[in-house]
This record gives sequence, structure tokens and C-alpha cells, in this order.
Amino acid sequence: MADAPALAPSLTGDFPAVTEADWRALVDKTLGEAPFASLEKTTVEGLPIAPLYAPAPEPLAPARAVPADRAWELATLTAHPDPARANAEILADLRGGAAAAVLRVDPAGKTGVAIGSAADLALALDGVILEFAPAALDAGFLGPQAADWLSAAAKASPSALLRFHLDPLSAYAETGASPGPIEAHLISAANVGARLAETHPLAQVFLASGRVAHEAGGGEALEVAFAAAAAVAYAKALVRAGMPMAGAFARITLGLSVDADYFVAIAKLRAARAVWARIAAACGADPTARIEARSSRRMLTAKDAWTNMIRLTAAGFGAAVGGADSVILGGFTDALGLPTEFARRQSRNAQLVLMEEAHVGRVADPAAGSGYVEALTDEIAQAAWSRFQAIEAAGGAVAALNSGWVADQVAADAAARPEPKIIGVTAFPPAKDTPVEVEIAAARTVQAPSTRLPGPDGACPPLRPMRISEPFE
Repeated sequence: MADAPALAPSLTGDFPAVTEADWRALVDKTLGEAPFASLEKTTVEGLPIAPLYAPAPEPLAPARAVPADRAWELATLTAHPDPARANAEILADLRGGAAAAVLRVDPAGKTGVAIGSAADLALALDGVILEFAPAALDAGFLGPQAADWLSAAAKASPSALLRFHLDPLSAYAETGASPGPIEAHLISAANVGARLAETHPLAQVFLASGRVAHEAGGGEALEVAFAAAAAVAYAKALVRAGMPMAGAFARITLGLSVDADYFVAIAKLRAARAVWARIAAACGADPTARIEARSSRRMLTAKDAWTNMIRLTAAGFGAAVGGADSVILGGFTDALGLPTEFARRQSRNAQLVLMEEAHVGRVADPAAGSGYVEALTDEIAQAAWSRFQAIEAAGGAVAALNSGWVADQVAADAAARPEPKIIGVTAFPPAKDTPVEVEIAAARTVQAPSTRLPGPDGACPPLRPMRISEPFE
């Protein structure tokens, strides 16, 4: 066999050394009369983003092991009010490549599946083998009751992969009220979670989410800080319920949002791992965080909704490169209504292409060593740690919500956001808006157990979800 031709020296030799001055010269040539400082910008929280960065000496975020089978858990969210239809969506998602399902529960049938009993939840999960396909809940104040229903659906199997995802703090923050004292809801959730953790050793109990701050307009550091404060509050509640501190941290998942700015998403997830590692290590727990990343709803547009496919793909890329353990991409029509089968397939396939064709998750931390990403990771982590300390100094997550401190921080971040350039809305709007189909669901309401607990109702300034494009549509 003939020898293979040698590669050209220009491909095999070392690249010539390039200094920062060389880069600056190229930038100056491109800018012309504009100053170099014109390229500098900041996040809404005032964190600097420079035009050029030197290589980072070493990664700032803790490393994450890449699973042997899949780089991350591809999950889908179901919110159709009809449990039977929700079940059909879940089974179609699992057949179409998803690995896990999230059920948003709302007995009123307005924002989630109309589930009010164990029988309703069993219907929604009929045919799902919970030992192989993890099932997660998003049930607000109904979380403890729904957790018992999920345990019943799993027939108390010790090998069931359940995500109870109790998160009363997010429900309280978003609505601005709790039926009974919010502290009582934390205690109730922790008692139920600690009891079910004995039955289901593989289950996750709490979801410490910062997404409520993000969706209301808050910045990255505030989102990470609130998630960290929620994790501490939930860990303390589990310890009071009889669980060891290390075991409590092991049962908590961090919930974060990812949007189309994938560099910021990557840095935010890496910063969250660093903040978690510091807190967990101080508590004698495993410093490795488990992160569930969901696509941002505030980034979605109602006008020219087709462009949301690009935003969701970018968000999925940011979540994957940032090291999320579970990724949930919404439908590109979520700003308009429930997703059709086509929209659900698009969200699944965006992740499957990233995972199985682009092999984005084959490297544990592909952004490690990037001067830009490492610097932004450190800046977000430092700012998040400062805000986390402020929350703890105020008395913890509940006290910071009650006092309005969190709402004030969200409002300040939202006010600092410059007028956006949104493709399809404020930039390059289509001459003719091509309509998209959404699922039309019949109204459905079921009776559910009361979520009220003894004592006066809790109240705090609400963190209402918003969409950045809405004022321009």
C-alpha cells in the first residue's frame, strides 16, 4: 500500500506566537476611529465583560463527571390539563428520545395538568416505568400531597427514579402569598420528603430554584444566590426532620434558567457549582451539585415565534456546555399557548442533535481555561456569594422575600437592562408574520386537598414572570 501523503507543514507545525498587542492591533484596525473601550460592556448587575481576555491559569468551577450512557438527562415538561392527554405526551416524548418527564400540576387546569388525587397522577404516568424513566413534579404548595401520590404511582419501589422537587419558596415568591405560614410549608415539605426518602433511596426531594428571580427579570448572580439560599433553607428543614446534613444536601437539586446568551449561561452554571461546592463543603456534604436547567420563558417571543427555535437551541447548548445534569427545553410556541406534537418534537430533537450528533457533552467542562468564560464565572460566583451572604444576613430566604429585598434586587436588575435587540421583534421583524399552531385544550378543573396550613397567611412582594419582548409586541 502506498504511503499516505504527508500533511502540509502549515497544518502540522506550531502556530506562531501571538501576543495581546497583536490582538489589540487587529481590533484597532477593525474599529477605525472608535476607541477600544467602546467594546466594553456589563451585565445588568454591573459585572464587566471585556473585549479580550488572557488565558485562564486553571478552571474555577469544580469538574463534573460525564455519565457513560448520556451526557445529560433529556427531560420534557408536560402541562396539558387533561391527565390522559398528558400521559400521551409523556409516552410520545419517551419514545421520541426523552429520558425523563416533568409534570406541572395545577388542579385548576390553568397552568398545568389537572391532578387532584393519586388516581389522577397514576393516569398521567400510566405506562411509564419509573425505575427507568425519572418522573419529576412541579406542584407548588400541593407538592407534599403530590409527592405521596408519586410514591404511590411508583408502588413504593426502592429503585424508582423520582424527583419530588418540593419547592414551596418558589411558589411563595411568585404568587406573593402562602396559604398559612410559609415556614409551616417548609416544615411540612421536609417532613414528607424525609419520610419518602427512606422509601425511595434514589429520589431527589427538594428543588432549590433561582428561576423565579430570573423569570421576573433578575440577573444571573441573584438567580444563583437565591437558589443557594433556598438550598440552605431546605437543607436546614430536612435536618430538623431527622436527616443528616450530608444526606440533606444529597437530596437537593439546583434549578437554574438558561437563555440564548449561551456564554452567560455557561458561566452561570459553572458559578453555581462553585457556590454550591463552598456551601456544601462547609456543611460536610458532597461538593458536587446536581443542576436542572430549564430554558428561559422570559426570552421567548410571541411575535415571529419561529425564531424561538434558535433561542431554545442556544439555551440547550449553554446548558450542556455548562454541565447541567438535566436539561428541559420548552416549546417554541410557549409564549402563545400549549405546544403541539410538532413543537414538542422540535424541543426534543434540538437536544438530541446537540447530544448525539454534535457530541457537545463528550467533554466534562469544555469551557475550562477560556479567559472570558473563567473570568465571567468568577465574577458571577463572587457577586452571587455576596448576595447570598446578604440574604443569610437578613435571616435567610424567607426573611429576604418578606422584607422585599429580593423583589427590590429583581426590580433593579430589570431596570438596568438596556433596550433589547430581539430578532423578529425589534430587529429584522418579518414583513408578514407566519402564524404557528398551538394546542387547544378544553377547560378542566378537579378537586384537590387543601394546601392551607394552620396559622396566618404569609405575604411578600411577588416576583411576577415577564417576557422581555412583550412591551414591543
